[in-house]
Amino acid sequence: MVENDVSHNRECPVARTLEVIGDRWSLMIIRDAFDGLRRFSEFQKNLGVAKNILASRLKALVEVGVFEVRPASDGSAYKEYVLTEKGQATFALVVSLRQWGERFLFTPQETRSLLVDNESGQPLMPIEVRSSSGRKLEPWDCHRVRRVAGES
Repeated sequence: MVENDVSHNRECPVARTLEVIGDRWSLMIIRDAFDGLRRFSEFQKNLGVAKNILASRLKALVEVGVFEVRPASDGSAYKEYVLTEKGQATFALVVSLRQWGERFLFTPQETRSLLVDNESGQPLMPIEVRSSSGRKLEPWDCHRVRRVAGES
C-alpha cells in the first residue's frame, strides 16, 4: 500500500507542484514578485522572514526555474530575482489562493488587500475551471486518468 501511495504521488502533478512551490514562504516570495519586488532585501523587509530561510527558498526557486538571477536593473552591484515564464505561469495559482482566502477567511468587516485590474480598477472575476468547450466545471464533473508518456 505504501509503495502504491509513493508511486501515486510521483505521478501526481499536485504533489510535484507542492514539492516545488508548496511551502508558505515560496508562495509569499512569488506573490511579492508579482507585486514588483526583485531584490533580496525587498523580499526580506516585506515578508519579515529570516534571511537564511529566504536565501534557501530563493535558491530553490532559482534551481527549479521559477526565478532567474539578473544584475540589478539600476546598474548597482546588487542582483535581482526575476520571474521566468515558469514563474509567471503561477499567477493563476496565486490569484486562486487569494480569491479562496478572500471568500472564506475574512469577515465582511475586516480590512484586506484587493487585487484589481490595472485598466478598469475593478476587482478580478473569480477564477473558474472550464471544460474544453467552455462549460463551467465542478469537482464532480471531472475525474483523473493515468496517462503513460508516449501513449496517445
